[in-house]
Amino acid sequence: MQHTGVDDGLAGAARMMLVEGVSFLDPETAVFEAMLEGWARQQRVRFLKPRTIHARLHLVRRFAAASNQYPWQWTAGEVEAFLSQLRSGDRPVRMSTLRAHECVLRLFMQYVTDPRYQWPDVCLQRFGAAPMMVLHEFNSVRHVADVESRPERRALSYDEVQALFDAADGLADQARARGRKGGITALRDSIALKTVYAFGLRRREAWGLDLPDLRHNPRIRHFQRCGALFVRWGKGSRGSPPKRRTVLLVPEMDWVVEPFEEWLEEIRPLLNTAGLQAVFLTERGSRLAPRGLNAAFQRARDAAGLDTELDLHCLRHSYVTHLVEFGYPPRFIQEQVGHAYPSTSSIYTDVSDEFRNRLMHQALGAFAPFMWEAP
Repeated sequence: MQHTGVDDGLAGAARMMLVEGVSFLDPETAVFEAMLEGWARQQRVRFLKPRTIHARLHLVRRFAAASNQYPWQWTAGEVEAFLSQLRSGDRPVRMSTLRAHECVLRLFMQYVTDPRYQWPDVCLQRFGAAPMMVLHEFNSVRHVADVESRPERRALSYDEVQALFDAADGLADQARARGRKGGITALRDSIALKTVYAFGLRRREAWGLDLPDLRHNPRIRHFQRCGALFVRWGKGSRGSPPKRRTVLLVPEMDWVVEPFEEWLEEIRPLLNTAGLQAVFLTERGSRLAPRGLNAAFQRARDAAGLDTELDLHCLRHSYVTHLVEFGYPPRFIQEQVGHAYPSTSSIYTDVSDEFRNRLMHQALGAFAPFMWEAP
């Protein structure tokens, strides 16, 4: 098989995936599987996470099964019918999910249509047809909105945050009053939720906290070990390791110091903590799983009577919103939450009417004091 103008040593190239001179009993399936394995290799050399690669391969297989065709047979009509079906029925996928599916299929088609990977030549020689790009700007969902999450997912108001924490404390008090074994873990859940909000953490960031990650702030000594948190499990870009950052405790959140120190000094040692560095542990002495943080939020949310659409990540939205209302500059907030771009932080912001009225008061007061009427 002659190949010109291509790099045979490129990870995922057809010549590396198929042995010349070998005949297959089912050549279509064999070539398709070789394509998928080649694409997986191409993504692995870019250091994409295994679960990302697995999910992408699963979607391509899913589309192939739905169309009952192979990539060199796919048409724009087939992919449009597949995506339309996902948006119909009793449980249609969200628009953001549909766009993500389109992106995955487009990436796969870019791989198999790129002459450097030799798949067009292989398919032409074996099947008389080559893969074509079937997704383009005319049949792809346009990204016209900055925020596509469900409207119910929002920042909590100050009263809602207080109600959530009161409910979490109440669950702990009830467990202790009944003498139940879960009293310590209920206290842990309450402290964990307060920590997530007070530092604006993601779920995985809170999960990965270890005792050495607790830092003193030499300028604010009374914050003790809560002066700052060194986050080692920040959200990384595709193909990159987790990003690290230091999150300072702002004075408006200093109420977390006392319960956090109580957890470290009095409550956490009651668990099986020998040789363990994790801040939040289970009764069995293992690190609290991310789903455990989700469950803690759900229990407190339901006990407080809050909207069931709210989830743990809403506390991070609340943190960003409240820092804005406290008057912190955008750059500081961006660094605190580990966003690469200011626009990302702005998406998280849902300031209150009171805050907007305060800004209006300041603006109108400077322009014409008599224009502002006191309530």
